[in-house]
Amino acid sequence: MNKLDKVNQSVISEFVLLGLYHSCNIQIILLVIFFLLYLIIVSGNVVIMILIIIDSHLHSPMYFLLANLSFVDMWLSSITTPKMITDFLRVNKTISFGGCMSQIIFVHFVGGGEMVLLVVMSYDRYVAICKPLHYSTIMSLQRCIRLVLTSWTFGFVHAMSQMVVIVQLPFCGPREIDSFFCDIPLVIKLACMDSSNLEMLMNGDSGILAMTCFILLLTSYTYILLTVYRSSKTGASKALSTCTAHITVVVLFFGPCIFIYVWPLSITWVDKFLAVFYSVITPLLNPAIYTLRNKEMRNAMKRFRRYYINSKVNI
Repeated sequence: MNKLDKVNQSVISEFVLLGLYHSCNIQIILLVIFFLLYLIIVSGNVVIMILIIIDSHLHSPMYFLLANLSFVDMWLSSITTPKMITDFLRVNKTISFGGCMSQIIFVHFVGGGEMVLLVVMSYDRYVAICKPLHYSTIMSLQRCIRLVLTSWTFGFVHAMSQMVVIVQLPFCGPREIDSFFCDIPLVIKLACMDSSNLEMLMNGDSGILAMTCFILLLTSYTYILLTVYRSSKTGASKALSTCTAHITVVVLFFGPCIFIYVWPLSITWVDKFLAVFYSVITPLLNPAIYTLRNKEMRNAMKRFRRYYINSKVNI
């Protein structure tokens, strides 16, 4: 084999995504389901952001961070879900090499940023509950902005550390990815080299970020709950309700991440389910958890509806 043939074999222009299911009838059903879920995700998170921006009662650090979480969730789902929905209509589910690399970098950029943002939100609750007299001083708008920028910085650095390695891998053999989007563990397996050590290294990179954030969150909320337990019942009830919502989000978000990167099960259908949960279900549940369980958000929605109805009547 001459040198030119080797070069041509070392470059793959596109990958084939095998998707969630092969049956055409099932794919049509999944198309409808995920299209509706994606509309709910986008509209639900947009509503939360709009309410927090326009309602003066929600102009506080907690809701500023919640608006950022909604923004992150909306984009996390948008990286992979639209492609998955359109692929249900296609026989050949292909993605270009550049598109595959873009999915990887943005999934880890936005996902890594959300992990750190959840830690920031737990810090906000820690200050609010454990140091209430100093809350307004510690959680100023400037500090909140810096903390949010820090979360994006961590996500960017994490994504770049992954991308620098994976773009240099040689791809010349199989190009089928048994999922609905590109992710590092699946793409590394297609490299024309012994990738077992590299796979452990890359999963370790994601695992360190995930487990560090998860441990910080568990420590923070454990300390908060112990403080709440010792406080008065009136304040404890509201604080416990808020923390329960946050803990639910943490478990739903970090659970799939841990089983994908830290403790991979290597069972195809389980990996696909976790990927769907991570990219679709969690961004869907977050708006519901924060709006249905949060009294101030519910009141803000009522005020917005009254304002909308009154404006229509005046017209």
